[in-house]
Amino acid sequence: MTVQDANLREQVFQQIRGEIIAGHALPGNMYSVPSIAESLGTSTTPVREALLELVRLGLLEPHRNRGFRVTAPSVSETRDIFDMREVLEIHAATTVARMKDKDLSQLKPIADEIAAAVENRNFRDYLKADRQFHYILTAAAGNAILTDTVFSLRDRIRFYGDDSEEGFERQRASAPEHYRIAELAISGGEEELAALLKSHIRSWEPLFMKAVAKSSKTRLVLG
Repeated sequence: MTVQDANLREQVFQQIRGEIIAGHALPGNMYSVPSIAESLGTSTTPVREALLELVRLGLLEPHRNRGFRVTAPSVSETRDIFDMREVLEIHAATTVARMKDKDLSQLKPIADEIAAAVENRNFRDYLKADRQFHYILTAAAGNAILTDTVFSLRDRIRFYGDDSEEGFERQRASAPEHYRIAELAISGGEEELAALLKSHIRSWEPLFMKAVAKSSKTRLVLG
């Protein structure tokens, strides 16, 4: 795969992942490789690779001669993901807090991007900046397998209701939390960082659980 194809693959991956996670692509929606490739003016190879990566994450499932269908998450899977995220992300962050040599200089500028996304009520920009913030923090622990596992879990989770007032309030509350998380990771405030990050993760859980449960009921009615 060429560099251009790799960039297109990442572009398609991030775009469709964002649509699914934000709830703009609901369970049952189909994605067509030729249609996406035609809209981008590119070959089908990077598009297919991006969709196959989303299959690996459990967000899509392939259907022969039809395309890729958005899968339906379950309440139990969502609960399990939050349990694992709490354990792994806190471990990574506190490991970073204990480190003497670390470069977390990118965290504050990305926290600024998160705050701007909240101000503009742009959930896709919020998701992108939030993912980048937590990737840098987690990767700084120096454990590639841990980082891959955390982001495989994060990439599997869905949120239907980014336009809700409840969802927006949580986004707004999380903006200053990102600044404080950055400060504590840099200064070495291990115990406070662990407590804040636990709250930061778990405060989203009721919204995700409610959204997934609502989506499940809708599928039952439509089915």
